[in-house]
Amino acid sequence: MTSHAERYAAARSAAEHPQTQAFSAQQRFDLDPFQVEACQALERGRSVLVAAPTGAGKTIVGEFAIHMAMQTANDKAFYTTPMKALSNQKFRELVDAYGADQVGLLTGDTNINGNARIVVMTTEVLRNMLYADSDALRGLRYVVMDEVHYLADRFRGPVWEEVILHLPQDVRLISLSATVSNAEEFGDWLDTVRGDTDVIVSEIRPVPLEQHVLVRDDLLPLFDDRAGVATAQVNQELSRLRSSSGPRHESNRRAQEYRSNRHAGRHAQRPPRGGKRPNRGADERRIERMDRPDVVRLLERANLLPAIFFIFSRVGCDAAVQQVRRAGVRLTTAEERAEIKAIVDDRTRSLQDEDLDVLGFWEWRDNLERGVAAHHAGLLPAFKEVVEELFQRKLVKAVFATETLALGINMPARTVVLEKMEKFNGEARVAITSGEYTQLTGRAGRRGIDVEGHAVVQWTAGMDPQAVAALASRRTYPLNSSFRPTYNMAVNLIDRFGRERAREILESSFAQFQADRAVVGLARKVKDAEESLQGYRTAMKCEHGDFPDYAAIRRELSDLEKKNRKDAAAPRAVREKRMKKIQGLRTRMQRHSCHGCPDREAHARWAERYYSLKRETDRTRRQIETRTGTVARTFDRVIDVLQVVGYLDGEGGDLALTEAGRTMRRIYGERDLLVAEALRNNLWRNLDAPSLAAMASCLVYEPRRDEQNLGERGLPRGAFRIAYDQTMRLWVELDELEHDYGLPRTEPLAPGLAAAMHNWTRGGSLDRVLVDADMAAGDFVRWSKQTIDLLDQLSIVAEDDQLARTARRALDGVRRGIVAYSAV
Repeated sequence: MTSHAERYAAARSAAEHPQTQAFSAQQRFDLDPFQVEACQALERGRSVLVAAPTGAGKTIVGEFAIHMAMQTANDKAFYTTPMKALSNQKFRELVDAYGADQVGLLTGDTNINGNARIVVMTTEVLRNMLYADSDALRGLRYVVMDEVHYLADRFRGPVWEEVILHLPQDVRLISLSATVSNAEEFGDWLDTVRGDTDVIVSEIRPVPLEQHVLVRDDLLPLFDDRAGVATAQVNQELSRLRSSSGPRHESNRRAQEYRSNRHAGRHAQRPPRGGKRPNRGADERRIERMDRPDVVRLLERANLLPAIFFIFSRVGCDAAVQQVRRAGVRLTTAEERAEIKAIVDDRTRSLQDEDLDVLGFWEWRDNLERGVAAHHAGLLPAFKEVVEELFQRKLVKAVFATETLALGINMPARTVVLEKMEKFNGEARVAITSGEYTQLTGRAGRRGIDVEGHAVVQWTAGMDPQAVAALASRRTYPLNSSFRPTYNMAVNLIDRFGRERAREILESSFAQFQADRAVVGLARKVKDAEESLQGYRTAMKCEHGDFPDYAAIRRELSDLEKKNRKDAAAPRAVREKRMKKIQGLRTRMQRHSCHGCPDREAHARWAERYYSLKRETDRTRRQIETRTGTVARTFDRVIDVLQVVGYLDGEGGDLALTEAGRTMRRIYGERDLLVAEALRNNLWRNLDAPSLAAMASCLVYEPRRDEQNLGERGLPRGAFRIAYDQTMRLWVELDELEHDYGLPRTEPLAPGLAAAMHNWTRGGSLDRVLVDADMAAGDFVRWSKQTIDLLDQLSIVAEDDQLARTARRALDGVRRGIVAYSAV
């Protein structure tokens, strides 16, 4: 029962925040305190950083910003995500809420209603719009940056910082992040560069998470029930299993005693024990692991489905589905199977029958009808979307997924199973971090459906329960900037702001903030001072002449007169020389055109303010220069390279873009300078459409670290090979230049996909192309869309009309079949 004071406080809060109150009333659940706090901050006109666990409901804050925009006649709201799959999902949700005419989608390869008041997009699209000063930015009031912790991503993270730094100051920013250990530091930076930002951090999961270890066929609690997660006190039975070196029957006896005691006072929600274990020899000490089909059956009996099994291997995910299939596991009813078949057939009706055969469609659909599926990057995007939809509808009960599923897709489960606590990072097997553990297990527990979620770690030889407990109880996921200046960024900054202002912007990056937090504050001070200095320059403007020149003479004269008065004991020759200079300055001042201005003294007062502030600002600049300045120094080296290759003209701070530099503004990607130089040197002019598509694939493709290096075998002959060799020679020249200037080197061309892309663009069959590419269909589609993105850039920026036309034909050749298919 609430008190009078609590009811009064609630009523007062509702009166002060009517939009939050109205929005809250529309929701299916009562808003949590952190959601209310964030919404009220937005209603007060502030930006927010919301850091909360996966599944806590952060996106409701972004949806509130959209709600506020739609309460006005003209305000716009952009919703940015790191992945196209997330953008597609949010687009569908917002269309359901606001109607198709009010919502747009821009993801590079998809353009739907781009001038709508609500537009969902990838962060790269917004960055490009900001650099182009797009008309679509007019009226923009709110920008939601979902999964903003992606700015730590080595390859794509810098885009987040570019957007944050370049958004107009009157745009309110809603930054949504997973739980990170330095949210306050990130929030401080946002407040410094954006102003008026509230940091709202929640550690509370809306659905409590129960932690288990699967030992043989029994689910044991990870933590001692009497101590709880907060103390990270490990269940003593697990510790004994770890340390026990005696015969297995002793370990079995202890386990049986523990289970008997636990069953007697078991929590009603605690999953029951599975089936009997086979009786082994008394001298066996190894703890047998359950097969995957048996684990699925165990979870089904315990009412712990749907479940996501995280397996850090695509091959492992596909093999797991086959294991379950061969074991005859079926988790669906006849009615559910009929519904699954209808949904699958509807979502894939645009795919050609011959392609369906190549993609293994029939077996895939049969597995879905059994209630099991794989989910990984090698899966065709259309197939992944179907898996996600069926899982959300509770029709698919067990999904075997790689860790990419933990990155934002809305697929909450009742249970998450981790088969191993280590993964292969491309070079070696490494233990997963506490941040990764939190992200993975964060999928467990569906709000409004489950009373609690369950995380299950399967026992492996050598497992240390204490280490698992430390991962489960620690929140040490730091957010570290990966920001670095690129050639494209440099020419855009120079074009819009000039060199000095561009340096100051880069000094304000989160990377620099973390390297030396003081520099950001100093850079902000310089920026504010520059605005004031411009105002002072305007105020002292004189129609009679150059007042800054006149003021400089007065200031020099005043300084010399003061020095002469203080230095009366100086030698006569020194004093005479000084007096002669003073007299000369007086004569220059009296003859200056501004000396007779009736407003001379008013102008002079503004001039004094100007020079006083300029001296202080110059001191601040020197402070910045003596600090780390790593980002700005890298920027200077990038500028040096751009001047050497002729993309910038001028010296010092007076730089301008050449024609080649203006082309560079619209080339985005890891190899931006190489692409621009190849265009300038007409290296690709003689290529036909399939060869140009193959060349584009060499520039965007990044082989997996565990893939074999196929070298240049099987590359298309003729004009392509000539252009490829010329482009490689150009890369060597640029690589040496970057090395000379101390810049990170650009990766060389990667021809692994060239033959397959050439064949595909010529109209080759899907089965032949996938054999040539030696990759899964999902990977081929992803790299094809990256190729399309570069071809699209070439079709726009190429000065040679023939090359632009070839790029457009190549686009049409690549964008077909499974590459063209979109479920949105």
